[in-house]
Amino acid sequence: MAELTDTEKQSLTEIPHPSLPEGSTIYGGTKVFPDYQAENGECYFTLVHGIAHESSVSFVAILQATRALRKGFESAIYFYGPGSLNCLATRGFPTTGNSAFPGEHNINNSLATFIAEGGKVYCCRFGLSLHGAREEDLIEGVIPTHPLDVQDALIHYARKGAIINSTYMF
Repeated sequence: MAELTDTEKQSLTEIPHPSLPEGSTIYGGTKVFPDYQAENGECYFTLVHGIAHESSVSFVAILQATRALRKGFESAIYFYGPGSLNCLATRGFPTTGNSAFPGEHNINNSLATFIAEGGKVYCCRFGLSLHGAREEDLIEGVIPTHPLDVQDALIHYARKGAIINSTYMF
């Protein structure tokens, strides 16, 4: 252990930490809203404009869309702009498929699960091109789309009465 000054030692001992043992409950568990399930024909549409691993926005959006799918909603995710980078199967270091850090493939694995369970994933070709990403590097099952499809997909799902979750990170 590093040599500590007297004030550093004092600071460490003022309040013991961690003050609770691992596994301690510090938050209540009451769910406030009903656990809604899809009614016949309901849709859930997610737009993602967030860069993979730059925040939790993209990953949480995938998890929410998966939860909606499991509740019976027709569920789709549309990645555009820098969000398109979430759809790359070429993630990994030193080679694709290898995780350079724990969780590097969370997005890939979650998208593969979402597709396998019946969700649709769209990825804007223009978003890919902005970052030099190649269409052939998309995760299996991801549907490449034309840049003009972003707006028309939104109209399509809105006309179907979809719940629309739009995430945006700049």
